[in-house]
Formats: sequence, structure tokens, C-alpha cells
Amino acid sequence: MAQNVLLTGGTGFVGKHLTDVLIDNGFSVSVLSRSEQKNTPSITYYKWDLKKDFIEKEAILNADYIIHLAGEGIVEKRWTKRRKRAILESRTKPIELIFSILKENHKTLNAFVSASGIGIYGAITSHKICNEETPSAKDFLGTTCQIWEDTADKISTLGIRTVKIRTGIVFGKNEGFLKKVVPSFKSGFGAVLGTGKQYLPWIHIDDLAQIYLKAIKDEQMQGAYNACVTDNTTNSGFSRTLATILGYSIWFPKIPAFLLKITLGEMSEAVLKGQRVSSQKIQKAGFEFQFTDLERTLLNCTQ
Repeated sequence: MAQNVLLTGGTGFVGKHLTDVLIDNGFSVSVLSRSEQKNTPSITYYKWDLKKDFIEKEAILNADYIIHLAGEGIVEKRWTKRRKRAILESRTKPIELIFSILKENHKTLNAFVSASGIGIYGAITSHKICNEETPSAKDFLGTTCQIWEDTADKISTLGIRTVKIRTGIVFGKNEGFLKKVVPSFKSGFGAVLGTGKQYLPWIHIDDLAQIYLKAIKDEQMQGAYNACVTDNTTNSGFSRTLATILGYSIWFPKIPAFLLKITLGEMSEAVLKGQRVSSQKIQKAGFEFQFTDLERTLLNCTQ
């Protein structure tokens, strides 16, 4: 019988790609969903409702692995106090519920893998290259990611191997980050944000899905791993490369930082600042990136 992987956030951008990869590699997949979904031969859907602190217990008890991807979008809405709370709780509350079911039912797993973010290193720009030993920042993103990971670590207290994937900007064809920015670039209105010097650590969706696959299959993996290419891409470099492959040179002036701050408020920090991040640890674990060249990656995602 195929081993079962339970996904939270399984209907999202990353979740859908990962589901295909897991099925192709012989796993059965279960997905927690807020709405009724029809099961398929390879995918079983279970109900959950975080507002009611409810997860169908069978979803947890039938799982061999759990991958936690769920979470409100970081840059979807302005960061009000309510929005900040929703961003944090949408990441931590599922883990708390999963932990309770596992503990109450003396259920073990082969591994628990949780998404995290390179935002743990903070919304700052410097020449420092952050690795998994770099302390978390004290700003909103840094604090949120640290609490998220600390909550995931509760699973490890049950004797379950726990892995945390700190993800950069994910590139995919007409999906995720590129879905938001490509239309304006295709219209000829692409622009550099702020100074353009802020780093933009990125990863192709295919590589990210393979990292998650490795995290469940590789019994030596444990703890945090950065999931992004170490190529020192900046916002300016990304913007100019994207414009070039779409057939023009950027003519639109840089969008001033003060304007973004007025428009986005505190959330502007997420796009105006960014750190360099090392992928050395995941590569030492034996992972080989298939997409490391920015131009080739953007061509793959836009053509």
C-alpha cells in the first residue's frame, strides 16, 4: 500500500505542484480542505475548520507524513493588527491542532515537514549572507517565522523527525509571484522598486517541490533548510532581466520607496528590503537545483 502524505494548503500554488510530484513518486495524498471536495483515486479530501478548531481526526491518523503549507498570504493585504494576527495564526494554529491529535492518539509519523520563510532573517538589506544559524530578526516577518518554526518544533517533542523549509520567492508559470508582476511588465510598465538594491532570493516551483519530496524521503534531514538559489539577484536585476526577455528595456522610472510606504504601509518593508541567503546546507544534504540561472528560469516561467 502506498504511503500517505497529508497536506495542509494542498490546494494552493505550491500544494498543487507538490501533490503531482508526490503521486508521481508513488505516494497517496490527503488534503485538508475547508470545502467539500470529491475524492480521486490518488487524493483523499478531509474537512477542517480553523475557526472551530476542527480537523477530521482520520486525516491525521491515516497519515504517514504531514506537510504543512497553509498560511495567509504575506503581501495580499495591508498589515493591520487583525491581518498580522491572521497571518500568524493561519500558520501556527494548524500545527497546534495536529500536535493535539497526534499526542492524544499516541500517533507517530515518519516525518513532519513545515513551510517557513526566509523572512525569518528580517526585512533588511545588507551584504551579509544568511544561513540557517543566523538569528531571527525582531521585526514582524522575523518574529512571525520564528514563532511558526517554534510551533513546528513541538511536533519533534513527540519523537517525530521535523523539517522546516525556509522558502524564498517562488517562480512558476503564471502562478505565485510572477502572476502578480508579469502583466505590468508585459504591458511595458515594468519598474524597479525603491533603490532596486534589495536582494530577492528565489526558487523555481519544480525545485521547491523536489526539496519537499527529499525532506520526507531523506531520514537524515532535520531542522531548518533554506530553499532558494544563492545568486545575489536584486530587485533591479530581476526587473531588468524580466523586461529583457519580454522584449524591451525598462523605461518606467523607479517606484519611490516613500510612495510604496504610503500605499502599502508597513508591508512595504517586504518588497523594499531583502537579504542574501545561503543554500549551502540543502546542497550539502545532496540536493541539486535544476534552475539556477535567472534568465533561463524566467524564460521557463513566461514562455
